[in-house]
Amino acid sequence: MINGSITALVTPFKDGGVDEKAFQDFIEWQIESGTHGLVPCGTTGETPTLSDKEHRRVIELCVEAANGRVPVIAGAGSNETSVSIAYAKKAKEVGADAALVVTPYYNKPSQEGIYQHFKAISEAVDIPIVVYNVPSRSVVDITNDTMGRLATLPTVIGCKDATGDISRVSGLIDRCGEDFIQLSGDDPTSLGHSVHGGKGCISVGSNIAPKQYAELHNALLAKDYVKAQKLNHALDRLHKDLFLCPSPAPTKYAMNLLGKMSSDVRLPMTPCIDSTKDAVKAAMKRAGVDF
Repeated sequence: MINGSITALVTPFKDGGVDEKAFQDFIEWQIESGTHGLVPCGTTGETPTLSDKEHRRVIELCVEAANGRVPVIAGAGSNETSVSIAYAKKAKEVGADAALVVTPYYNKPSQEGIYQHFKAISEAVDIPIVVYNVPSRSVVDITNDTMGRLATLPTVIGCKDATGDISRVSGLIDRCGEDFIQLSGDDPTSLGHSVHGGKGCISVGSNIAPKQYAELHNALLAKDYVKAQKLNHALDRLHKDLFLCPSPAPTKYAMNLLGKMSSDVRLPMTPCIDSTKDAVKAAMKRAGVDF
């Protein structure tokens, strides 16, 4: 079951390459802390800067470390349809539970082009697909009507919505059905998204506070919104301050404070500035994260 707190995993680097041991140790800590699912090779994992070989290897490492204990939704997005198909095939080959496929970016496809992109992936690879709609990065938006069309494809099981518009949840229930898995793509909207009918969040903050985010989403899944509101309040600054500098630099700084990995990011990302570091430390303390 794909729901709850699903971590958009950062990718640790060491000596210019992927730190494989740190990555798998990090995944073990995530699962032990109660995280409900894992997303390797998303934007938070600095996928645009990973080589093709690294991208494939990171998916393998995640599936291996998870070992079937929680769902792995492997990032398979690209603005070139054939590349998305290749990554989805790799995800299927190594045993990932689903593929996360972002709207083609930079190309600015039409709604028909978006539909045909996902249709081609669906026809080429028999793996469940979670459609990632993030207009702030891809420039194009998937309309509710187009999402309704995508939901008719046999392998499309849900969406990650990073539009910030929680009113879409009800509209997508109408078009896609109750079983269509709607996930928030932004921690600040996850409480409201759940109230409207969402099933969880692909989270950045849960990299740092997996236990706390799992508790929040357990309360949301139980529809205990009074408890969830209190938990969400403690996490509110973490939701937001991890984006004071371009992500994932603030998250990697926090992970370094926790001793989980280097804070290294790849250009064009740069380390976060001192004022952001101070804000992140304060947000971690407010969330109950010891470092």
